Order: sequence, then C-alpha cells, then structure tokens
Amino acid sequence: MCRRSIEERADTRMRLGIISDTHGLLRPEAARALSGVDLIVHAGDVGKPEVLTQLKAIAPVFAVRGNVDTEAWAAELPATAIVDAGGASLYVLHHLRDLDLRPDAAGFDAVISGHTHQAEQWERGGVLYLNPGSAGPRRFNLPVTLALVDVGSAPWKVEILELLRS
Repeated sequence: MCRRSIEERADTRMRLGIISDTHGLLRPEAARALSGVDLIVHAGDVGKPEVLTQLKAIAPVFAVRGNVDTEAWAAELPATAIVDAGGASLYVLHHLRDLDLRPDAAGFDAVISGHTHQAEQWERGGVLYLNPGSAGPRRFNLPVTLALVDVGSAPWKVEILELLRS
C-alpha cells in the first residue's frame, strides 16, 4: 500500500477529479471535464503510460494499478493507495472485491474503485464508496463517465459526469 498526500491550500477547498478504466484512451471530453481540478485520482486500468502523462499536465495524479496494467511501466503503480487531500482520507483500489479492511474502522472518508465500468456511489458506515465508471473506450453500451468531488464542503458534493451521449 502506498500513502500519498497533497498539501492543502489555505482555503481547504479542494476539487478532485476521479477517473478509472481509461484503457489507454484519455478522451478530450475527459481532459476538459478535469480542467481546473486540484488533484486527479485514477482508480486503475490506465492502459498506457501516456494517459498518466496527459493527466499530469492537468493536475497532480495519484493512480493505482488495474488488472489490464500488466506491462513493465505499470510496475511502479501500487495496487492500493491512501490519498490524503483537502482534509479527506481516500482509500483507492481498482476492484472493490479486493478491499481487505474496514474503511470506517481505519478512518477513511471514502473508498475509490473502478473495474465495473459502471458509475455508482453510496455511503456505508459514514464512508463514501465511489466508482466513477469508465472514461475510456465504451463497453457494453455503458455510459462514459468520470466523477468530480468537492471535498471542501460538508457534505461533499459528488458529481458523476456523462462524457458522451448515447
């Protein structure tokens, strides 16, 4: 597990871009949607290192390895990560079935995952569970999505954006 943090700004407002399952494609619509965020969290299945390079041109990036990230470049990506940002503690992994701890007992504010290509969010035990869906190639007629999260307000503002209309 890897623990990373980003320094908080003085006003403690922080807007996070949450993306997953790009599978080697950073769509222009995704890049535009992420413009202006303070931090990007990629929940795995990056697909190609160029995706991370493009994301880093927008904001600092924390990424975990997904099941398609098997090439040598992806060895530097952790399987799980703890990201501290804007006073929030996020536990990030690719597939939720691999969660091997109790996030509420561990003090996490949110669990960020991907893999299913389906955007969803719910709360359990005071912890937000968020899957931003897939922002890469369309699969199974599912929408192409990512999420924006404002952790500077309580409750957090979570917005799931559909990038392409069917």
